[in-house]
Amino acid sequence: MVSVELLNTLQGLNRADKLYIVQVLVSELAQQETELIKSGQSYPVSSPYDAFEAANTMLEVLQATSKSS
Repeated sequence: MVSVELLNTLQGLNRADKLYIVQVLVSELAQQETELIKSGQSYPVSSPYDAFEAANTMLEVLQATSKSS
């Protein structure tokens, strides 16, 4: 949780210092994101290919909508 004191300090900074703080935080977040994906591991990926049941459901909804129009 962010303290009120920290927020007050940040609000008191000039524009250049605020931009620097944003740059540091974004850089840190980007670094953390790269650590989420490990090299040499496989990860499941969802794909619309061969999703026949979903396609059928969508077709039924489209047909029902066109009949009611």
